[in-house]
Amino acid sequence: MCQDRKRLIRALCILFAVNILVISVLQTASQAATYRQGSTGEPVRTIQTKLRNWGYYDGAVDGIYGSATTAAVKLFQKKNGLTPDGITGPATLRALGMPDSGGGSSGSNAQSADLELLARVISSEARGEPYSGQVAVGAVILNRVEHPAFPSTIAGVVYQPGAFTCMVDGQFDEPVAESSVRAARDAINGADPSGGAIYYFNPDTATSAWIWSRPLIKVIGKHRFCA
Repeated sequence: MCQDRKRLIRALCILFAVNILVISVLQTASQAATYRQGSTGEPVRTIQTKLRNWGYYDGAVDGIYGSATTAAVKLFQKKNGLTPDGITGPATLRALGMPDSGGGSSGSNAQSADLELLARVISSEARGEPYSGQVAVGAVILNRVEHPAFPSTIAGVVYQPGAFTCMVDGQFDEPVAESSVRAARDAINGADPSGGAIYYFNPDTATSAWIWSRPLIKVIGKHRFCA
């Protein structure tokens, strides 16, 4: 009888510990996927940039989730039929076109977000280009990350004001082509058909005279890739 009681107590202790662990994991996942007033970091910069590009936010893109960001999120939520609480949770992240980062490790979440963002830009900027040209566009973004003249993250490069026309002409919000996801993965894995380029442009649509001054490395499809 005593042994049975000990086994029962041991089983209850294990069950209690498992429940605590599950609650802790769920809480951590929920927190990882939610940004609110007081949050900071690169995801907040992304939220601010998107809201600013779409006319909801006119404050500084500083990665600090303050009262102005909260107000902008509320406006965005009202416009998109979401609960206007000013908190960027999973539903609001999806409406913003950002990955819901809950449920995984911070490292894998960051890699997944980088891949998704890179694929979206490739699809927007190089839709219809040869596959090597799509990979080359992704490589240019990654080359900028490594270059001291540019931001040191993929999000920083992509959201740098005036860097990519797809951010202002609506192409960024179009569905992502499957080939662009593969191209993004190849670029992240080190493929660089651009030959180390940090610029590219389409000579048929370019409006900047300055871009023509950049040394040409190679031409792929309709894009000129330059140093």
